[in-house]
Amino acid sequence: MALPTRPLGHSGFNITTVGYGSWAVGGGGWAFSWGPQDDAESIAAMRHAIDLGINWIDTAAVYGLGHSEEVVGKMLKDLPQSERPYIFTKCGLIWDANNPMQVAKRVLAPDSIRRECELSLRRLGVERIDLYQFHWPDETGVPVEDSWNELGKLIVEGKIRAAGVSNFNVALLDRCEAVRHVDSLQPPFSMINRAAAENEIPWCSRHNTGVICYSPMQAGILTETFSQARVERMSEDDWRRKSPQFQAPKLSANIALRDALRPIAQRHGVSVSSVAVAWTIGWPGVTGAIVGARTPAQVDGWIQAASVQLTAEDFSEISAAIGGTGAGVGPSLPSKTAASAN
Repeated sequence: MALPTRPLGHSGFNITTVGYGSWAVGGGGWAFSWGPQDDAESIAAMRHAIDLGINWIDTAAVYGLGHSEEVVGKMLKDLPQSERPYIFTKCGLIWDANNPMQVAKRVLAPDSIRRECELSLRRLGVERIDLYQFHWPDETGVPVEDSWNELGKLIVEGKIRAAGVSNFNVALLDRCEAVRHVDSLQPPFSMINRAAAENEIPWCSRHNTGVICYSPMQAGILTETFSQARVERMSEDDWRRKSPQFQAPKLSANIALRDALRPIAQRHGVSVSSVAVAWTIGWPGVTGAIVGARTPAQVDGWIQAASVQLTAEDFSEISAAIGGTGAGVGPSLPSKTAASAN
């Protein structure tokens, strides 16, 4: 199946507008897990996504404390080289193996970045990482210029092909850009968490930096069957239990917004999940969306997002629903200037 693609900034990659996110693939037993996950099911979901035309997988060293990268590597091992997707991964979160439930420390020291890169290459079983990203800003006092310069060295050495950041604000983006071009930004972005549309996504448009947003379905809320009962059934180590978006009073507003998407989904003949994801990739400046799936059936639930063309009327209706429910924060409708530039 041929899915639409877009250039990821200046990176030279043409990526499908939806990519496979492997956060949940890491399994349970760590601070930000989604609960237990079967590796065989994960591999089946990734293979199904690739069979449907998705050409990139996003992972991170910290997902499952290395386990997600290992599972992705196992899947890649059985794929012919010609069928392999781009592999994007992230560094900068250092965990304590003796205390897996402790939140990882945000470290972007150059020697730590290099050490993490070597470990990710080994777990993934690849010679070069297509896109290597800083997961979060450093909290140890390392100047971001020193960190970013190290990624430039890794590119020169052929260990990575492109360099990006995740969860960075405009001030940090400016500092990185002064050292070397930022190939991509990975911000959280959904109908509920719209903050990146205020400053970061416009910055990327001005600098020809790709944007691959994460949590476009707000970690599962913007899907057909999500409910309060689903929260109550979540595994005890599922990070969403502690998230304000999954608790009163925000949860009821979020579910009301999800319900408002049903008529739009019906008009387009697709799932609510597909509408939620299509909204993010329809926003000016966004290159693609990272969408998670724990089973092949979940991939089928949102894959149509790649081909849905939401109209101006759809965007207006969604903006009105956002206003009516009070869900989330951030701009609810692209400006005419930004929309015409997309």
